Amino acid sequence: MSEQETQSTEQELIAVRTEKLNQLRELGIDPYGQKFPVTITPGDLKANFENDKPVTLAGRLLAIRDMGKSVFFTIGDVHGRIQGYLNQKGLSELDWSAWKLMDLGDWVGIEGETFTTGKGEPSVKVTKLTVLSKALRPMPDKWHGVSDRETKYRKRHLDLMSNQDSADLFVTRSKMIAEIRSFLHQRDFLEVETPMLHGVAGGAAAKPFETHHNALNMPLNLRIAPELHLKRLLCGGFTKIFELNRNFRNEGISRRHNPEFTMLEAYWAFSDFEQMADLVEEMTCHLAEKFCGGLQIEHKDAEGNHLRTINLERPWKRRPYHDLIKEVAGDDWFDLTEEQHRAKCKELGVEISDNMEDYEISQQVFEKLVEEHSFDPCFVTHVSKELIPLAKLNPENPDVIDVYELIINGQEISPGYSELNDPILQRQRFEEQAGGETQNIDHDFVETMESGMPPAGGIGIGIDRLIMMLTGAPTIRDVVLFPQLKNKD
Repeated sequence: MSEQETQSTEQELIAVRTEKLNQLRELGIDPYGQKFPVTITPGDLKANFENDKPVTLAGRLLAIRDMGKSVFFTIGDVHGRIQGYLNQKGLSELDWSAWKLMDLGDWVGIEGETFTTGKGEPSVKVTKLTVLSKALRPMPDKWHGVSDRETKYRKRHLDLMSNQDSADLFVTRSKMIAEIRSFLHQRDFLEVETPMLHGVAGGAAAKPFETHHNALNMPLNLRIAPELHLKRLLCGGFTKIFELNRNFRNEGISRRHNPEFTMLEAYWAFSDFEQMADLVEEMTCHLAEKFCGGLQIEHKDAEGNHLRTINLERPWKRRPYHDLIKEVAGDDWFDLTEEQHRAKCKELGVEISDNMEDYEISQQVFEKLVEEHSFDPCFVTHVSKELIPLAKLNPENPDVIDVYELIINGQEISPGYSELNDPILQRQRFEEQAGGETQNIDHDFVETMESGMPPAGGIGIGIDRLIMMLTGAPTIRDVVLFPQLKNKD
């Protein structure tokens, strides 16, 4: 933004830019352009630069250094940027007149030839200019960008155009998701799509968003998990499947929670939770090596100071849930009564509510004293059976189930199960969980299981949290393009 623009109000700047738009039209130039055939992007040109090469490219004007009859400028997009150079002699009279009406934030197409400046900067000498879109609103300040975090989240376009780190993160996110799909396809998993609208919200313990279908005159829920439909497909004969899509939970918002989030769920017939853990470990390390430069992931605080380095070197730890709780709450924890558990929580500084079941008290101890203090990867295995009604009981200890919960950077990244495939036991578990509310049981799913579901391993991965961990982002809002925010007053 120029000094003149800095000293003007936004409405004054819009008026000035609107006048320039009208002047472009008077010159016979469409200020909102047409199809423009590019031969290369700014980022690709910078990365694979050669001198004396004719190029045609397009981008947003991000910087202008005007020296009168000659100008250096920068154009770019989320993938990268390149310097351009033009002068009055090298352009047609019409193109030069158009250039004099350009501002930061405008989109332009340029044709020219590559060269390297005396200072060693890869550049394009422009011979033809095409106006593609006149921006009426000014860009954020070039030095400070979008410094206000709420503006950054509410107006992501401003963040992307002024903050290359943010643009790079979202490009990386997109590439990581594509690589996850490729990783699974290479291992013969098939991607499937299952309904977003569910009659019964199942597959997780969460509060759904409720809606109503007018034509069918029936209540529906946005899905909280795709699990039960994916298991129907196992019953139908699919043996290796995954879905990578959105889930919706009508619950709190925090630095780790957004009401809509991206989830990967995958199921592998004839495998178990340990084989699924191997798959997740291999995939996560593959992503780190491909996109993060290695298995040491640095995390910083909000001020950019070093916070910690997460070590993803394999093999990852695998520890039983009960053992981890005993380490922080005492070897006798699981021999104590509920009343003694409550008293112990006061000693440990763990807040619990009066309506918590005993197993929920143990889970609270785990979350506050183990999970939140575990930063390097750890597969927490064999949790209490009451916590997860969709997993197999451990054959050696029926009080626990064959599952893992992968903890990295103080939060759960992925659960994995040896899936329960006994329909009689599944119905019983659902009834216990529903507490007699039979309308909350997915009877169709249990009926499907009665047709025969193969033993299988299953996983869920919170993609937003995984990307937070791999990129060092401090909050989920930094890795979701349009996070949910409270309406402004």
